[in-house]
Amino acid sequence: MKSVRLVAADSEEAAGFGVEQKLTVNARAAGPRLGKDVQLAIKGSKSGDWSLAADGTVTAGGLALVEGEYALETVAGDAAEGTATGMLPGGGFVVLDTVVTPELAEEGLARDLVRAVQQARRDADLQVTDRIELTIAGAAPVLAAARAHEALIAGETLATSYVVTEDAPAGATEVVVGDGEKAALTIALA
Repeated sequence: MKSVRLVAADSEEAAGFGVEQKLTVNARAAGPRLGKDVQLAIKGSKSGDWSLAADGTVTAGGLALVEGEYALETVAGDAAEGTATGMLPGGGFVVLDTVVTPELAEEGLARDLVRAVQQARRDADLQVTDRIELTIAGAAPVLAAARAHEALIAGETLATSYVVTEDAPAGATEVVVGDGEKAALTIALA
């Protein structure tokens, strides 16, 4: 599935993606005010015994901290399996689902077919605006992708005629698509 969702960095869902907030106590800034209790605040920040209240008040180790005595940052920890998490300079984060479903693999193969057809057009010295008649042949995965994504392939390649067949026509150009699949393409001016 291809989608974009906005999630608050401090939400439980963000934590499920390995994104968390980290509190660091600035001992030099907090020490003069807290004295030896600064060690309690530091220990609290490291052990997770800290909180951020709705009004913005930060407490660590049971002690309230004031601005300048701490740094609060959002960090990407270990992401869930099948995801990749990255932090953005503005403080947000991006989580990519890295699982390739059969549908996404088929769409990728169809887009690779488009690339192969466009390269074959260039190799044949056809203009990018030339309308073509396109025939695609190949193994079962190529045929499935070509049939399922006919509108995409025909539209992107300006094909006025689009045929998907199991048998490669005479004079077909063989190309490699996807993860080593072979496809046969015939392109004629329409």
